Amino acid sequence: MKQELAAFVSGVLFAIGLGISGMTQPVHVVGFLDFFGNWDPALLGVMGGAVVTYGIFFRLILKRKQPLFARSFSLPTKKDLDGRLLTGAALFGLGWGIAGYCPGPGLVSLASGKITVLTFVASMLVGMLLFKFIVPTSPAPGKAAA
Repeated sequence: MKQELAAFVSGVLFAIGLGISGMTQPVHVVGFLDFFGNWDPALLGVMGGAVVTYGIFFRLILKRKQPLFARSFSLPTKKDLDGRLLTGAALFGLGWGIAGYCPGPGLVSLASGKITVLTFVASMLVGMLLFKFIVPTSPAPGKAAA
């Protein structure tokens, strides 16, 4: 229960940060990608702040013996780049550039009730369902295959 609460609080903080920074507005994303027009550096500032914060706290947190609400750290072990990762990253980037939303800001922006946001989130959910049925997945660590 503590892990779920920590995840929820983290999500709420992330949503508040997105709202305060204005990153729920696609105009900032599209403006950031408009290098030869009216370039908007706001996204660069938000990403820079996130990278610096992550860089500092990641190292400090890993000095602990274990996380606050788990028995051990769950860190990725795979370090190679494969076609699946690169294809997913490219699709994510294309979708983000076209729609101006990525999943986090899209979900936060649902509160606006705008049809564009509803269309984006619905399309994102359909894409997730299609992926689930088309691409076989391996069981989560510690879980047996069905």
